[in-house]
Amino acid sequence: MGGGTGTGTGTGAGTGGGFRAVGVAMPATVDPAGRVLTWPSRPEWTGLDLAAALRGLFPEAAVGWADDGDLGALAEAEAAGCDRLLYLGVGTGVGGGFVADGAICPGTALGSFEIGHVVVERDGAPCVCGRRGCVQAVASGPATLRRASRLRGTDVTFEALRTGVVQGAPWALAALDEAGAALAAAVAGVHELLHPRLTLIGGGFAEGMPGFVDRVAREVSRLARDGGPATPVRPAVLGGLSSLRGACALARSL
Repeated sequence: MGGGTGTGTGTGAGTGGGFRAVGVAMPATVDPAGRVLTWPSRPEWTGLDLAAALRGLFPEAAVGWADDGDLGALAEAEAAGCDRLLYLGVGTGVGGGFVADGAICPGTALGSFEIGHVVVERDGAPCVCGRRGCVQAVASGPATLRRASRLRGTDVTFEALRTGVVQGAPWALAALDEAGAALAAAVAGVHELLHPRLTLIGGGFAEGMPGFVDRVAREVSRLARDGGPATPVRPAVLGGLSSLRGACALARSL
């Protein structure tokens, strides 16, 4: 499935060696009936009947799908032993999910936990979703590199930004601080509404940028109000396997 992550688990008797259950991590917005509503980075998928396609590929298997960020959260929650967890993945975009009582929230019948499209800057940068100032438009890897390029006055690669952060270059730290502040604002908002016991941050950009998660944690602590202690913020542990493991967990539950 181009751009998605699928996995099957278990082989039942009489299936001819086929899958008993299949879980799919899907970055697109999919309605409860299984039709792709939108996928900005792959517009040609819009309107695809994902449910029918998967049933055609795996006719003898129980099939389920969920947002890749939701499934990443599910896997990270299992690994952390935490039944109420907020997860953010910061890479080419910003995704994530929330797990309550060991289940993804709000649940596949209601939609995905789109923390990347929470607006944190009303007049901020345009987002691929059509709004302005979404967390993703401010704090994703590409958004942060664009900001660093503007501050430095020349194109900045990931490695150049990483080096600048290690060396304490003002332009690099300022670019990273703004991304961290946007993420912290979103985390603080989720905490007010859903009260996670733990927040984990992963994704290729966050994992590769020195001190990034610590920056977000400090800002979350600064935003905590009296009577509302800040949720602990720590690095995620599963890396690029989080959505895959979440898809396995989904398949096991079918």
